Amino acid sequence: MADLANTGPVLRPGARPARSPCAGDRTGCPVTAGGGPGRVRRGRRGRGAGGSRVYLHIGEPKTGTTFLQDALWGNQSWLAARGVRLPGYSHRDHSRASRDLREAPRMASDPAEPWAGEWDVLTRQALCAPRAAVISDELLAACTPGQADRAVRSLLAAEVHVILTVRDVATLLPAEWQEKVKCRSTVPWEEWLDWVIGVESAIDRRTRSWFWKVHDTLAILDAWSQHIPPDNVHVIIMPRECPAEALWARFASVLGIECEGVDLSGVRANSSLGPPEAEFLRRMNEALPEEMPDWFYTRHVKRTLAHDILGARPRQARLGLPPGRQAWAREQAEGLVTGLRDAKYHIVGDLGELLPRPARGRYAESPGQLPEQLLVEAAVHAAAAFADRQYRQMYPAAAPRPRLGGPRQMAGRLMRKALNGPRTRRALRSTSHIRAVRHLRVVIWRALVRPARHP
Repeated sequence: MADLANTGPVLRPGARPARSPCAGDRTGCPVTAGGGPGRVRRGRRGRGAGGSRVYLHIGEPKTGTTFLQDALWGNQSWLAARGVRLPGYSHRDHSRASRDLREAPRMASDPAEPWAGEWDVLTRQALCAPRAAVISDELLAACTPGQADRAVRSLLAAEVHVILTVRDVATLLPAEWQEKVKCRSTVPWEEWLDWVIGVESAIDRRTRSWFWKVHDTLAILDAWSQHIPPDNVHVIIMPRECPAEALWARFASVLGIECEGVDLSGVRANSSLGPPEAEFLRRMNEALPEEMPDWFYTRHVKRTLAHDILGARPRQARLGLPPGRQAWAREQAEGLVTGLRDAKYHIVGDLGELLPRPARGRYAESPGQLPEQLLVEAAVHAAAAFADRQYRQMYPAAAPRPRLGGPRQMAGRLMRKALNGPRTRRALRSTSHIRAVRHLRVVIWRALVRPARHP
């Protein structure tokens, strides 16, 4: 899609956008809550001293976050021209900053650079934005109240907004089990589901279960909203049975920009696996040696095998909740809807979309009871595709020689390599526990990105 020559008026964050194809005419999905249960009262917005805004998109996982992050980074220049900046150079910088904030442990054998000091660097870059900046990582939802408090306080020089994307629990649970399998879990679907439901009523469920750590929606919102008004807390409901563009339209409405003109052609989604592929991967996890480090598994099994190979196979059926668990899911959804309505957060979408619907289409039986032939087919496909990928990496096709360009382009490439080349980047990240180094990295980022050049 071509960029718009005239973007029209900029929306106040959280305001109702003008009626447009992105806002519902084409997709049929509402962008902001109307007169239904999602309507909120407007309160006075607290503004930072500099007048800029920082949007913290904190998750939840499996709610379209990969799609939104790809849309943001794939349209970085388009957003900058509309006053919205992305600190860092890629989404990996946001992920590293999230690990730093959450105090995630790092194995000594991990070839990735240390992430100590990354949150401080990213937030300082965000505060350089003249109008607005977006920080997005779905695992920020896993922060403890103390970590969330630190995150918000570090940005109070600006007007802080928190964005949380949510979806109905009946479709969320199968997606999360498959994500656990992609992260090396060997627990069968029914056993995992029984565990999640069993700890639901525990006071400490966020510490006992990863699912509740990142999907206890009301507790997460409470932790992140201590220093900002409810009107600056935006809950985006993942659209149901709508094109992916509808989710972007809701997200853009929170940022206060029009959604038309953005290029979503190359945006990917972290789609769920089919039941045979998920069960094959779970059994493969059981056979993997324990000494394989998690960082190696993430790079080669999760990203390559699970996402790129198994995730690309067409799904014949979806995994759904067993009939005996659907009433429990309905009860959970109704409690969440009531809590969100009472909290008076800014709801983007219709709260009714969080209520589970009766199962439609073809839903798979238990993954553990699938015919073995389906698992064999998934395994053969995975082995062939993995071998082909390995061959292409070892013997890549000759790439065309890049054009040198004029003196200005050559000077720009040399400056970027000197200030942000692999050796420089590794040296700076390895010493980012030093405050002066963190400050230097912000100066380098400003020199390379030049956010002040954009309106």
